[in-house]
Amino acid sequence: MKSRETELLILYLAIDLVLLNTALAIMAWLSFDISARDYRTMSIYLLHGNLAWIISYLVFSKKNLFLRDSIFNRLARITKRQLVFYLVAAVIEFVFIPGNFLRVFFFQYTLLFYLGKILFYWGFYHYLKYRRKDSTKSLNTVVIGCNETGEILKRIIDSNPSLGFRFSGYIGSVNTDIEGYLGHPNNLEELIDQHDIHFIYYTISLFNEENNEEKAKKVLKICNQKGVRLRFVPKSQWWFRSHQKDVESIGDLLVLNPQEIPLDKVAFRVQKRLFDIAFSLSVIVFIFSWLFPILAVAIKLSSKGPVFFKQQRTGINNRTFFCYKFRSMNPSNDADKVQATANDTRITRIGRFLRKTNIDEFPQFINVLKGDMSVVGPRPHMLKHTEEYSALIDHYLVRHYVKPGITGWAQVRGYRGETKRLSAMQNRVNADMEYINNWNFNWDIKIIWLTVFSKRAWRNAV
Repeated sequence: MKSRETELLILYLAIDLVLLNTALAIMAWLSFDISARDYRTMSIYLLHGNLAWIISYLVFSKKNLFLRDSIFNRLARITKRQLVFYLVAAVIEFVFIPGNFLRVFFFQYTLLFYLGKILFYWGFYHYLKYRRKDSTKSLNTVVIGCNETGEILKRIIDSNPSLGFRFSGYIGSVNTDIEGYLGHPNNLEELIDQHDIHFIYYTISLFNEENNEEKAKKVLKICNQKGVRLRFVPKSQWWFRSHQKDVESIGDLLVLNPQEIPLDKVAFRVQKRLFDIAFSLSVIVFIFSWLFPILAVAIKLSSKGPVFFKQQRTGINNRTFFCYKFRSMNPSNDADKVQATANDTRITRIGRFLRKTNIDEFPQFINVLKGDMSVVGPRPHMLKHTEEYSALIDHYLVRHYVKPGITGWAQVRGYRGETKRLSAMQNRVNADMEYINNWNFNWDIKIIWLTVFSKRAWRNAV
């Protein structure tokens, strides 16, 4: 996808600049011809090397994905970019750099940079391959369509563990002996459950195929019901390239996102993540640090049990994670099954205060730092509720296309607390869908403000 490839572009560029500047610092420290303490001279080499690498990286920006799972393919790609780097650096030096530029030193540190890159990316690639064996660390992905386009998609997924995908197999309408064949599209719902699918690429033909639009709509409906992300990959790429301007891509294949949301864009996700880190760190340092020991003592004195309560909740891409809270109830065996009620006898005296003031949620800023949650987003529900309501409410699992939040649009509108009637949960889902489909950064700031100062946000707290 364009979004994931852009993420790779930013990630790899950042890694390369760190390696480049580390190599420069090491060689300056070892060199007899230049001193690392000569800041004026060092600034010239820093500016020259970084500018040359950024330009060469942008020139070579479409070469971050591989079609072959081979170290030689990766070595060739790294070498080509290095040669482009030398060419750009030579032009910059010829036009802008004064005559006392030490070319020998430049080649020394850039050679160290080149060798360091090879070593780093070799280790990074094998680490990601090892990590992908754990199905909880990557998105299980299938391709609908046993054809040439599907084979290209498989090669890209298998050769690029940095995408975060794990190829699970093919789904096709024609019975085939192809390796990895899972079943027929008519059984898509069962196959999603059986193989724990999170992402689907659907190779479609724009021409000469009856009921193609109806088939696509049916697949999209199933994906929304199951909380699975979907991308259409046209087999007629030549037509698609000439008629579509702003589309996603994976490798050289253009893909269509049938249900694009604002947070599919990398820039918005980076903006939201940086805010999450800054905001949660501020809360932990300036509030949680002194509040925790006070509450820890109060919780321990009020009842037996741990200070923190942790419970498995459903997060982004339907992944489960442990959500942290200050314990507000007496320990019981039904904590993961029975929702808290207004006069719940399980709630302790200090717990009632914590829940009414929302202070019990403060440990979730740790979840935000870990990346499991965001400051603002749909509230994560316990697994029993996910299982129960996903069967009753259409698009319930679409809530998990984004990270869950400590607070959200549903909460500040008063849709919180007990869900005795199905309509109560439906109102939450509707509010969450409105937020997901229309997200913007200013809205997050507004929700945080309302969480603290709006009376409606405190309504129905139990």
